Amino acid sequence: MKSWIGICTVASTMAIAAAGMGIEDKDLSSMRGSIAIDGSSTVYPITEAVAEEFAETAPKVRVSVGISGTGGGFKRFCAGETDISDASRPIKGKEYKLAKESKIEFIEVPVAYDGLTIVVNTENDWATDLTVDELKSLFLDGSTIKTWADVREGWPEVPVKIYAPGTDSGTFDYFKEVVAGKTGNIRSDMSVSEDDNVLVRGVSGNKGAIGFFGCAYYFENKDKLRAVPIDGGKGAVSPTKTTIENGTYAPFSRPLFIYVSKKSMERPEVIEFVDFYLDNAGDLAEEVGYVRLPQGVYSRAKANIAKGRTGTKFLDDEGEKISGSLVSVYGTD
Repeated sequence: MKSWIGICTVASTMAIAAAGMGIEDKDLSSMRGSIAIDGSSTVYPITEAVAEEFAETAPKVRVSVGISGTGGGFKRFCAGETDISDASRPIKGKEYKLAKESKIEFIEVPVAYDGLTIVVNTENDWATDLTVDELKSLFLDGSTIKTWADVREGWPEVPVKIYAPGTDSGTFDYFKEVVAGKTGNIRSDMSVSEDDNVLVRGVSGNKGAIGFFGCAYYFENKDKLRAVPIDGGKGAVSPTKTTIENGTYAPFSRPLFIYVSKKSMERPEVIEFVDFYLDNAGDLAEEVGYVRLPQGVYSRAKANIAKGRTGTKFLDDEGEKISGSLVSVYGTD
């Protein structure tokens, strides 16, 4: 396995400009330009928080942040329509292939940890935990589950209503990978939306509802929803900052990313924004409800930008997914 798929040398001017930047040492009040960002609704709160903070330093730079989902974001990114793509999972082989065909080179930047959170209505006082097998019985295509009594003996005959992210969502992809595997499918009779706030309203408004999304939306709506501890085989564990960071909230802990266009990094406003993002990602991720990465990962990301390393660490030479912890696959400095 090569150390990077798709490594190339970014223009030396970009590397020099990006290396060791300290945005606090610069006056960017007169800088102009625009930055287009789209993708994951899970990553959106972090990127939006960064954009708001960056606006205080560079008020004349317009930063737009959309939420078309991880898959939808990559489609726009590979079409050259955006500068940065928010992603709640690593890029897929078919997306990487499309990027190559479109001559879009990118730098892969992890920004935070998330714990995909299974939520139910606050009136649900029976589902105090769920096993991965029970999630499969609920969510897999062909499921015969109609009421909660069908999930576990002794639970009430309250009709089950499922809310889920849209199929373009990286959160949906990640959940599908864990629950359905490579060959299975998720049931289609769900209420879906790319907007996690819509899912929050759906679950909070139906006693028999169940849904899933990133932990930040749960932490923000604790008064409206209840998170279900998940038993991945070693006992039920709730999503907290500690369990997400140390991986005991398994199998639903995951890293979040931004993907930055190499061509866009030739523009000073994008260079400054990405540098600002990495300087503040840990603090702002925690502020909006996610978990900061080890400092060594942020340092490695900065080094990759300075050295112009494009491509992904999460695919092998054949375009197959490389599994493992973020630290083991991406590395640290």
